[in-house]
Amino acid sequence: MSNNTKGVTIWTPAFINIFIVSFALNMGQFMMNTLIPKYANYLGASATIVGMVSSMFAITALAIRPVAGPAFDYFSKKRLLNLSIAVITVAYIGYSLSSSVQMVMACRLLHGVGMGCVYPLSLAIASESLPDEKMGSGIGIYSLAQAVSSAVGPSIGLSLSGAIGYNKTFALGAVIMALAGVLSFGLKEPARTAQGKFHISVDKIIAKEALLPAFIMVFLAMSYSCINSFMAIYGAERGVSQIGLFFTVYAIFLMMSRPLSGTISDRFGLDKSIIPACLCFALSFFLISIADSLPIFLAAGAVSAFGYGACQPAIQALCMKCVPKERRGAGANTNYFGVDTGNLLGPVIAGRIAESVQASTGNAAAGYSAMYRYMIIPILIGLVLFIVNRKKLIGLGAREE
Repeated sequence: MSNNTKGVTIWTPAFINIFIVSFALNMGQFMMNTLIPKYANYLGASATIVGMVSSMFAITALAIRPVAGPAFDYFSKKRLLNLSIAVITVAYIGYSLSSSVQMVMACRLLHGVGMGCVYPLSLAIASESLPDEKMGSGIGIYSLAQAVSSAVGPSIGLSLSGAIGYNKTFALGAVIMALAGVLSFGLKEPARTAQGKFHISVDKIIAKEALLPAFIMVFLAMSYSCINSFMAIYGAERGVSQIGLFFTVYAIFLMMSRPLSGTISDRFGLDKSIIPACLCFALSFFLISIADSLPIFLAAGAVSAFGYGACQPAIQALCMKCVPKERRGAGANTNYFGVDTGNLLGPVIAGRIAESVQASTGNAAAGYSAMYRYMIIPILIGLVLFIVNRKKLIGLGAREE
């Protein structure tokens, strides 16, 4: 692993621009993501239906990827990002007008079309602005935009929904997303050369080099999706009124864990970052499962930040490093195939577990507690996959250095 990174900076104008856009984008997302399942619960949905509502965006996010992947590396990433943010803004307007679970589901599907493009596009644009030798630490810093947004977004969203109602809060989210769209017009990107006619092929949809790390992301995302989907509901069942602070503590510690894990990955290797991070992630789910007071929830949030918060950017960086620059769109698309698949499966499976345990015990809190314990299993599967394929993955990460 090369240490020759002195004098190389990630803070180019291009990187700063995408960092600011990512911050605005994530602020709108984190304000709304915690509210959508809570709103479905408010409308009378069962735990299984809440899980379906939470995960439905992943259906259209996955459906758009066969077209999106080739488009990312052919058309202007900036223009595609402009369009994708506009689609999410329309979905948020739809949430603000909804009054039934069915309408929320319809908006969630539209939301997924935008989500299927926004995050891989942002990641690809960010990676193009970074030097290869700083990819790990650069992606870690880039993801701080998400961390800072997650520090305040969920609490703001939950507080606003209590003060002005769900629908007006969704309308405010649409305004913030529109602001992110306006900011995205200021992005710069390298001049593009003609590449012949646009066509769809497997190698443009999926980067085979990134398949293994993307498969690991399936299992990690399965578990992580349960935090956004059920944490607010679980906290209420436990009688914890300030559960939004879980996300604040998570984000505060995330701001420490991500630059640290990125630096460790660049200097000492991915395994030195990912293995302990997965163990911390599993421990955080155990703490959540036994939490019956705010301090334990907050401790779980801190531990989780050194778990998923550390291994996610490391695996994302691997997906970007193992493909040549001209195929970064396909690499990002492949990474999010894994994320979206996990987001699709996780809440549905978890909601079914919670509902089954609740039916047998008559206790909703016990159902969610058991659910979080069971969702440790996908984390351990992801860890085993990484350890078994450790040498191959490290070799992929070094290929472009």
